Amino acid sequence: MVKELELDNLSEIVAGNNTVVVQYMAGWCGNCRVMKPKFKKLAGENEAATFLMVDAEKYPESRKLANVNNLPTFASFKNGKLVNQVQTNKFELLKDLVDEVASN
Repeated sequence: MVKELELDNLSEIVAGNNTVVVQYMAGWCGNCRVMKPKFKKLAGENEAATFLMVDAEKYPESRKLANVNNLPTFASFKNGKLVNQVQTNKFELLKDLVDEVASN
């Protein structure tokens, strides 16, 4: 299941969960909308991880955690630390990012 961040508190969620995968997006971003169902599909296949959608324009502090400067950006966190981030609209790269943290 994918949750949408409702406060600029991603750092608290990352600290409180073992594995977190984030899609940074914006409402105007076409590639973000294209990737959303693919992100949800991976969330359904990896129930041990927390999957979040973060509006990069609404939540600047959360955006800083992964040094987001382009959308969509996907970031993975493990044990409170950033593991990897990728700016992509390719499912294979997103899947690799998720597999890197979900398999450990």
